[in-house]
Amino acid sequence: MLQHVYERASQARYLSSIIVATDDERIFEVARSFGARVRMTRPDHASGTDRVAEVASAENCDIVVNIQGDEPLIDPGAIDAAILPMTHDSEIQMATLKKRIEDPREVNDPNVVKVVTDLVGDAIYFSRHAIPYDRDAANPPVYKHIGLYLYRREFLLAYPTLPLGPLEKAERLEQLRALENGHKIRVVDTDYESLGVDTPQDLERVCNLFESSLTGVEGNG
Repeated sequence: MLQHVYERASQARYLSSIIVATDDERIFEVARSFGARVRMTRPDHASGTDRVAEVASAENCDIVVNIQGDEPLIDPGAIDAAILPMTHDSEIQMATLKKRIEDPREVNDPNVVKVVTDLVGDAIYFSRHAIPYDRDAANPPVYKHIGLYLYRREFLLAYPTLPLGPLEKAERLEQLRALENGHKIRVVDTDYESLGVDTPQDLERVCNLFESSLTGVEGNG
C-alpha cells in the first residue's frame, strides 16, 4: 500500500522530492526496500502534522505537502491541483481539497468530514456534521474534505505551537486549529474520490479495485 502511495505521488508534476516520514522501523525498512527516501522521526508526535513538521525543519523548501500513507489510489493530478494555487499566490499559507458528495449516505456520516467555503474558496468551517443545513430544501451542494494538506514551510513549523481551540477539541479535526487561530485555508475542488485504508474492509475494497483494474487492462489487450 505504501509503495502505491509513493509511486502515485512520484507522478505529480509539481513535487520535487518525496520523503516517507515514520517512527516505525518496519515501515522504514519496507520504504527503503522499494527505493524511497525515508526519515525516522520522534515517536512522541501527537499528530501527522507534527511529524511532517519535524521532517520539513531539516529541508530547504517553500511548500510542504502532507500525503497520507493510507491512500493507495491517490491521484497525482489532485496533488498538482492543490499545489498550483500556492505557486500563484504567496498569501496562501495552507491548502487542501474538497469533492462534491454524490452518495447521500455520506452527508450524515460523521466519518466523512464536510467543508463549506466562501466565494473565494477559503474554508469557513469543517465539520463531521452535515453542512450547510438545507432549511428550505434548496438542495445546495455538499462537499467532503479530502485529507491532503499543503503548507508554506514556515507556517507548518509554527503550526504545532498554535493553541488548540474548543472547535478542534469538539470535532477532533486538526485543521480547525488554523481557522480558530485566524488563518485561512484555501480549498481546491477536485473529482478525486478519496479512499483511505483504515479497516480490513477498506483494504479488501482497494484490493478488489486493483484486481478489477488489472482485469480490465488484460481484457483490452
